[in-house]
Amino acid sequence: MSASLITQAKAAAQADDYAQVERLYRQVLATEKGTSDESIRNQELAVTGLGELYRSHRKVKELQALIETSRTVMSGFAKAKTAKIIRSLIDMFSTVPDTIDTQIAVTKDCIAWAVSERRNFLRQSLETRLVALYIDKGAYYDALALINTLLRELKRLDDKMVLVEVQLFESKVYHALRNIPKSRAALTSARTSANAIYCPTLMQAGLDMQSGVLHAEDQDFKTAFSYFLEALDGYSAQEDPRAIAVLKYMLLCKIMLNLSDDVHAILAGKMAQKYAGRDVDAMKAIASAHANRSLREFELALENFRAELSSDPIIRSHFTALYDTLLEQNLVRVIEPFSCVEIAHVAEVVGLDTRQVEGKLSQMILDKVFYGVLDQGNGWLVVFDEPRVDATYDAALDTIKNMSNVVDLLYEKASKLN
Repeated sequence: MSASLITQAKAAAQADDYAQVERLYRQVLATEKGTSDESIRNQELAVTGLGELYRSHRKVKELQALIETSRTVMSGFAKAKTAKIIRSLIDMFSTVPDTIDTQIAVTKDCIAWAVSERRNFLRQSLETRLVALYIDKGAYYDALALINTLLRELKRLDDKMVLVEVQLFESKVYHALRNIPKSRAALTSARTSANAIYCPTLMQAGLDMQSGVLHAEDQDFKTAFSYFLEALDGYSAQEDPRAIAVLKYMLLCKIMLNLSDDVHAILAGKMAQKYAGRDVDAMKAIASAHANRSLREFELALENFRAELSSDPIIRSHFTALYDTLLEQNLVRVIEPFSCVEIAHVAEVVGLDTRQVEGKLSQMILDKVFYGVLDQGNGWLVVFDEPRVDATYDAALDTIKNMSNVVDLLYEKASKLN
């Protein structure tokens, strides 16, 4: 009977009859009370089917209620099967936008249930999931507190698989908090733990991706690119959506290395064509602006592709440095023919606000990018020739140092004769 109801529910789902699908799956859960293999399978199909129904129609409250009620239904299931179903139901929230707070609340509720049922492995799995949710929300200190608790337990249990995942999360949290040394140390620990086990493809890709991010922080974009390439192979093989982000990081490395030809070669490749879209177009526009040394093109690309570029903190931080570099290059090119130029004229040429240009010129003078002085009373920039280095002072210091050494040696010899 239940098997027939499930078949009817699947047919109704194809016809997009929401009410009929929900009624049939609910009927299966109400009639199936046995503990036989067939009964358990029907209940599992009904719970999963309802979850997919609510996910596709973005029924967040109904999905949340299903997770709470399904725990009673699955009381006769094996612990491993129960854990798998609960995790899959929680994962269904991920495709529904703006549900991060709901996911955290549901995960905490499931953790409390796992504690009451003394299901430690399920609790650890859910807490690991909660860490990932905290990171997505930006609650890094909450994530770090939970990570420290998990690490103590996992090291004692010697559960290497989960340990690698938690240590990778630790590296990401410290990187987000701009504590790069601790982030690098956590990643080293994760790689060490991963070497002792068979590391799944997605986890290895995650390690490679984080390695690339940290090398990019050190401005070692060549090494970072090689790690991102490995990560892209892993994510692409598993059809993981993170592959697009890794492809953007690869293009970012080539842009930062000033290798515009390599950017076009990657974009012409099969991999980039597979993930063609606004994300790839955004990086293409940035590469073109950088190749043309055009600040206006760069700003236009940032404006047109704001969602694709500004939402990623890694790309945003590197593009800030790239923008400063382009701005310096444009300003140097404008002021190079002049010994005295109006700041308003420089601002007009580069297409920026006068106050912004004045502040940047002041910073460049302090950093000794060029030599000059700002005459704010008249609104001028006075540019000086680069001062010649007088070697006389250094030569005099070297002579005095050598004479001091000679005197010291003579003193030592005189002391021995006495």
